[in-house]
Amino acid sequence: MTSPPPGAAAPQLNTAEGAGRPAPGPAADEGLARRLRALACTAPLHDLDARKANLAGEYGVYAMAEVALAAIDLVTLHMDFDTGADHEQIVARLLPRVAAQAPERPAAEHDRVARWVLENLINVGSVDRGFRAVYGTFGPDGVYVRRDYDFKLIEEVPGPGGSVYLRTTDEAVNVLVGALDTDVTSAQIAAEVKLEVLISRGRLADAQLAAEQARYRTVQYAETLRRTLDATRRNVRAVDWLSTVPELISEALDHVADRYRHENAILTNIRKARDEAEGAEHKRRAAELVDIVKDCIRRHTQLQSRLLEAGPLFRAEQDRQAFAPPAPRSGYDLYGQLLAPVLPLPVERAGRVTDAFFARGTGLRTPTSVRMGDLVEMLLTPPVEREHLGAEMPEPDLIATPDDSRFSEEQLAAAMELLELPADAPRRLSGLLADARRRDPDLPYLIALLAVHAASPPVGTAYRQGEQRLLFAVDDGTELDDPEFGGADLIVGTALLDAAGMAADRAEVA
Repeated sequence: MTSPPPGAAAPQLNTAEGAGRPAPGPAADEGLARRLRALACTAPLHDLDARKANLAGEYGVYAMAEVALAAIDLVTLHMDFDTGADHEQIVARLLPRVAAQAPERPAAEHDRVARWVLENLINVGSVDRGFRAVYGTFGPDGVYVRRDYDFKLIEEVPGPGGSVYLRTTDEAVNVLVGALDTDVTSAQIAAEVKLEVLISRGRLADAQLAAEQARYRTVQYAETLRRTLDATRRNVRAVDWLSTVPELISEALDHVADRYRHENAILTNIRKARDEAEGAEHKRRAAELVDIVKDCIRRHTQLQSRLLEAGPLFRAEQDRQAFAPPAPRSGYDLYGQLLAPVLPLPVERAGRVTDAFFARGTGLRTPTSVRMGDLVEMLLTPPVEREHLGAEMPEPDLIATPDDSRFSEEQLAAAMELLELPADAPRRLSGLLADARRRDPDLPYLIALLAVHAASPPVGTAYRQGEQRLLFAVDDGTELDDPEFGGADLIVGTALLDAAGMAADRAEVA
């Protein structure tokens, strides 16, 4: 570029004409918006590494974004068309990756890191469990407009029997494959063509990455159909079944047929490469590719069955929703009909309004008395015939309880012989222990146990059972002098129970 001659005026740029102009054309601005949304989808993953310092403990060694990408990958590959991934299963599969980052840390810490990352991807702390990003675009009139971008990465969906499953969203799949709002059909065709070329050239490491990306696109295509069918079940008028959905189903069926033929050809080439490979690493990658492509074929087969069921489902939902009885009356608008008019009023006037509303808004109370119709129905309903002997009882699996008694039957008989004292001749516990020790070294323990038990004799039980004698023990404050036992030297004796009184009481009861 030559400079102007001396004395000549330098050329001036027309800055006033293009200073405030946005990107040239709406397509360029839409491309910028796509990149901004793509950046927003990765923000929660970077935020994990920024917030790990807030955890109680030293967690700087963990790469949280890496664990998060692994979690998204696991949930995507474990969810099916109707169900999702199990929460505990995902945590269990994340633990080896977390443990590899810090093998010297305890297993409880690895479990906490895995659960913390998964809960943050679900965004458990928020109300709607979603993320929000703000970005700006230029409108048709050239005015800069700020827009909200709401998205989720992993969401919890209800399953059968009250269970909860995890499913990844389109945004999460786009984070995995590094794109956003990509056309599913064209992206998958390109991925599979790329896969075939890489296999034919023997580059199996790159082919495995391309195969995994093709599988992510298959999952995303199934998610599009699943959301359409779910929206149809909720409200058939919210989905365009006149043109949009039939075109989607027709294109999807053609797509599945083409992909099925294409993937079978790829599978043949991979098996050939696996059988002809000489190196162990080459064989291993070829075997992994076989598993990935077979999983893609399985998912396409499942998607085809759902596509064939979409038409009958639409007609069934149309009949069900068209002939459903209308609501008996419209509900109240609490904000517009109650809250907004009452807020400007004084407390005295507002109290009368709220008292009247809630007195009638709580509904009717069920009366405590039995209705005549219910009573007649219960009386006239014939009893249900039952089996004479009832339901068949299962045969119990009995296990013999091992005899773990410390004392034998002979020792118990010897102890009872020592404690069979005359009613008028009680003895000290120390003397009984000495006599027992001369017979058997273990016998004093049984004597001491029976004597302590006799310190609070079950008089009422013995009286009701018709016992004639009852062993008792009394503490008179004398300390026990014994080489093995301590405590009180109890007075142990036998009391005679009133047999005549017991007989009279039993006769009276009879």
